[in-house]
Amino acid sequence: MNGLYLVIISALVFVLAYRFYGAFIAAKVLTVNQYKVTPAFRFEDGHDYVPTNKYVVFGHHFAAIAGAGPLVGPVIAAQFGYLPGALWILIGGVLAGAVHDMVILFCSMRYDGKSIAEIAKAQIGDKVGLATSFAVLFLNILAMAGMAVVIVNALHDSPWGTFTIGMTIPIAIFIGIYMQYLRPGKIREGTVIGVVLTLLAVILGPTVSASPVLAPIFTINATGISIALIIYGFIAAALPVWLLLAPRDYLSTYMKIGTIGALALGIIIVGPTVQMPAVTQFVSGGGPVITGPVLPYIFITIACGAISGFHCMISTGTTPKMLMNERSILPVGYGAMLTESFVGMMALIAACSLVPNDYFAINSTAAHFQALGIQVVDLPQLNQMVGENVAHRPGGAVSLAVGMAFIFSNIPGLDHLMNYWYHFCIMFEALFIMTIIDAGTRVGRYMLQELIGRVWPKFGDPHWTPGAIIASALICGAWGYIVLQGNLSTIWPIFGVSNQLLAIITLAISSVVICSIGKARYLWVTVIPWVFLTIVIFWADYLNMFEIYLPKGEWLLFVVSAVMAILVIIVSIGAIKKCLYLSKTVPPSYDTTETVEAEELKHLQELIKTDPQAKRFHDLTIAHH
Repeated sequence: MNGLYLVIISALVFVLAYRFYGAFIAAKVLTVNQYKVTPAFRFEDGHDYVPTNKYVVFGHHFAAIAGAGPLVGPVIAAQFGYLPGALWILIGGVLAGAVHDMVILFCSMRYDGKSIAEIAKAQIGDKVGLATSFAVLFLNILAMAGMAVVIVNALHDSPWGTFTIGMTIPIAIFIGIYMQYLRPGKIREGTVIGVVLTLLAVILGPTVSASPVLAPIFTINATGISIALIIYGFIAAALPVWLLLAPRDYLSTYMKIGTIGALALGIIIVGPTVQMPAVTQFVSGGGPVITGPVLPYIFITIACGAISGFHCMISTGTTPKMLMNERSILPVGYGAMLTESFVGMMALIAACSLVPNDYFAINSTAAHFQALGIQVVDLPQLNQMVGENVAHRPGGAVSLAVGMAFIFSNIPGLDHLMNYWYHFCIMFEALFIMTIIDAGTRVGRYMLQELIGRVWPKFGDPHWTPGAIIASALICGAWGYIVLQGNLSTIWPIFGVSNQLLAIITLAISSVVICSIGKARYLWVTVIPWVFLTIVIFWADYLNMFEIYLPKGEWLLFVVSAVMAILVIIVSIGAIKKCLYLSKTVPPSYDTTETVEAEELKHLQELIKTDPQAKRFHDLTIAHH
């Protein structure tokens, strides 16, 4: 099969879904209101609540949600064949992931930009809100572990890659200082300098690898890389946000969108053959990457490429505090997730363009590959072309980078640059994974401080330095311990399960909010993915616990899996009871967007006479709509 066909099919499906299904949910289910003053204006403080252009918010939101999941998840799932992954990315992205992100973003904006735990507390009760807080904290820790193990497998004993990724840290700090103090407001200058310096770090890689002095310094084993990531996460969580997180997030957006755009263009030009069969012999289990069967493991393996519970932390975090108009919920909430699903499809195509034997050699351990009884085909030539041994580096990052480099090198005139393409792709992937690690560690620090603050109010103050340091150390220590004790085959399944369990919680709470606004007749929009995920993810969690963790004596992962399942059950039961109650007590609302907007416009016209923030909202958004 030609990869170009998958690109065209994906683009058509996502465009049509946005135009019709996304628009239907926005207008009929949520009845978004362009005249309703958003939290960004009502609570504007110049720090958290900041009215921001919707295109800038889209870039921020996309960079925050699109971490390594849509890149490595589909690549790992390629062991089942290209068809299962492609189908779930298309169906799950449209009917589950984009709905999940869009509806919870709407809920948070209607609840003053509050977190999902606060929404659960307000709608269902304090106990459910507390259970949600613990569930989000657990997911955060497991997500950091899942992302970190991918970097470890990609960078260990690779001086070129370690040097390039290491240099992005001082580059990001320099750009932060540059835009904050040296040239404030000069965003374009900072962007150009940051991108040029990052590309220069890739170009200088061969010099470092060939240097008898520098090469040993940047040749670090897996344990060393793990410890370095733990230290980095702690420092990043403690530093001011403008110094490292903001510039890294900003530069990463350009890198991700630019690289994926280039990959899509490369696929169109080259038209690579998808060499992986539609389904492989591993659909029944026993694969070298994921040991379980395609059902239910495809759903926890693809993860963020189709639906991600992690996104609720962004959709109820920074994004609802920045949007200037409710109409932007559709492009930012629904559109950004469809864009991420498109990224996942590009990653799947790149991985499946490799010879299957070489894919398995790269993406499995030496022992697992030997057990398959197959021989490599083009791998020796690929090793020579990329400048290092890429065999037996599971995690998806390396096989994706090789696949992407293979496509780029087949563009006329670029065949001699495959080693640079490969290390650029490694840098591109690791840059985004580290963005998730530093941002996620900071978010985890806030959540832990908030939970401990329930019994020790002083600790709950995010500006209290001792509390921030202790919380950062505890979060880094938690996910770091899991990374040091586990491996990809144990960590990725629990990351995938916990991620989807949080998605179940988000869909449950979203369903309650839909009932509370009198739209219970549209409950199927969130209930269908809610019920489906509950069935397949609890199935996967059971298999993880009793067929992977228990036989191997992985008691920590066993207990965490059990706790996560219990928390989801508590929230789900509370949500079901609340939905039944609201469907009987809240009268149905048949208002359309047009009728709601007409009433809100009258209210706004009265409000702007006395409320300066409402007038500012009107002047900046409605007048330019």
